[in-house]
Amino acid sequence: MIRENITGFHEVREILLADAVLIIAMSLFLSGGIFQVGSAKFEQTMLFFLPIAAIGVSLSFILHELMHKFVAQRYGAIAGFRTSYQGLMITLVTGAFGFLLGVPGATMIYAHTFTRKENGIVSLAGPLTNFVVFGVALALFFALAPVQGSYLAALLSFIIFISILLAFFNMLPLYPLDGSKVLAWNKPIYFITLGLIFVLMVYFTQIPFTSIVFMLLIAGFFSIFYRVRF
Repeated sequence: MIRENITGFHEVREILLADAVLIIAMSLFLSGGIFQVGSAKFEQTMLFFLPIAAIGVSLSFILHELMHKFVAQRYGAIAGFRTSYQGLMITLVTGAFGFLLGVPGATMIYAHTFTRKENGIVSLAGPLTNFVVFGVALALFFALAPVQGSYLAALLSFIIFISILLAFFNMLPLYPLDGSKVLAWNKPIYFITLGLIFVLMVYFTQIPFTSIVFMLLIAGFFSIFYRVRF
């Protein structure tokens, strides 16, 4: 049964596989995708971004999923990460073509009784973890004052970017994203959290409006696809 295999070595293997695929896809995305393959610049860029993506993605993704798991377990549920092999393929292909839709899997939760409040709190735990990672990286950036253009500056800047971006994406009110469950539980908490994350994302990442619209379209497609497929 799936519930018998959701913890232990099997879960560690699944989340590390998903993390590795995300790292490779993110590195390809940051390097310009397959259109840059063969050029000397592509190899140099991949070598530059691979360690940065490994640290930034792992912190944002693994901690996000683990927090879902730990909070769910506090409520007595069985929880563990499971990969989606179809999602892994989508993640790799989109990263290779210069835009990234990261859907490598999710933390699955099994409980006989799970209230709307408990489900909302478990769902909120992931984006709030990304928010904490964002805050720590931002504090380190200002405290250490790394030289612009240095590797440390690039690393901290990427962690700031990816953590708050993931927090925002996951807080969108579209099923099965975390935001849909938080919204169903408590509307004031949802809108306050989303509003704060959105303002910080726009201010500190300076992400273009067109990218935000594209993100919304991708999330909408993912939501429709998820409903139809599953």
